[in-house]
Amino acid sequence: MLILDVLLYTFIVVIIVQAFYYLGIFQKFSFSKTSPASNKNFPVSVIICAKNEAQNLRTFLPSILQQDYPNFEVILINDSSSDDTLEVMEAFKAGNDFIKIVDVKNVEAFWGNKKYALTLGIKAAKNKHLLFTDADCTPVSKQWITEMCSQFSDTKSIVIGYGGYQKIKGSFLNKVIRYETLLTATQYLSYAKIGVPYMAVGRNLAYHSDTFYEARGFMSHIDLNSGDDDLFVNESATSKNTAVCTSANSFTLSKPKTTFSSWILQKRRHVSTAYRYKTKHKIALGLFYISQILFWILATLLLALQYQWMLVAGLVTLRFIIIYTILGLSAKKLNETDLLILLPFLELFLIVSQFFIFIKNLIAKPHHWK
Repeated sequence: MLILDVLLYTFIVVIIVQAFYYLGIFQKFSFSKTSPASNKNFPVSVIICAKNEAQNLRTFLPSILQQDYPNFEVILINDSSSDDTLEVMEAFKAGNDFIKIVDVKNVEAFWGNKKYALTLGIKAAKNKHLLFTDADCTPVSKQWITEMCSQFSDTKSIVIGYGGYQKIKGSFLNKVIRYETLLTATQYLSYAKIGVPYMAVGRNLAYHSDTFYEARGFMSHIDLNSGDDDLFVNESATSKNTAVCTSANSFTLSKPKTTFSSWILQKRRHVSTAYRYKTKHKIALGLFYISQILFWILATLLLALQYQWMLVAGLVTLRFIIIYTILGLSAKKLNETDLLILLPFLELFLIVSQFFIFIKNLIAKPHHWK
């Protein structure tokens, strides 16, 4: 009985920890109100780095070129592509004089490193305000540049946006991808709102070039293939210089992976940077993940043994009420409410997948970005 008592008390502590994260931190985004965009109209450089993205550029680049913004250029970076990416870029440039192409050749010291290509693109930009997205992304509206850049100010030089994924009907993998994106966005947007910004996604991120150069660009993590977005923000963002943009017209949508193997590889690259986060961020993120694992293990064990099952069942119910409330509000803001009906299954599947990815990365590191 002593062991069961310890398990029960541990379970109660886990519930308290989870409640703290959701009600103390994640609610900052869920209950937040969107501030209206202000028309600042300063010149902006939109930067897109592409490697073997010819078809995606044909499909998605027009949505960038058609933005309703008076003064912007588009920097297209061809990162040593082996397909028709450069030719597609040149075709778009022929009809749009505000496009600038940066053709990057492989350099032995930086082979396969997206950060090298991005650095050249940033140096080629004529404007101080830089807005980043990917070649497989499309803004959901023509007000994307306006909305994102409205958050810049004399003190705010980094703007964190939201990049979601397109919906694929009938695909469980697609729901897993979008749930993971929803949960992650709820976390990093909430932390930014409480003055502890720790990451962003390159699908929708803006910053001032002075901030980039003050941080010496990507030099502190140039040895890693990933991290041009999250590690840069982790190193450079503060409570004073960072803003978030969560208006519906500021979102971008990307093409999701369609096979579990390709998604696992993508996530392996994404999480391979986490060990370089600041210690306080690693502790906060690690404790949340551990509390998730322990919740499922202890709840399953205690209910299976029927030990204080009414109390345990009540705590499980309370925990899901809290999660459905907080993530439900986030899902409504981010247009992901269809995920809520499967939330427990998606959460458990994601926890198991993340553990598998963690073990895989301990055994072997993922390689080049494409």
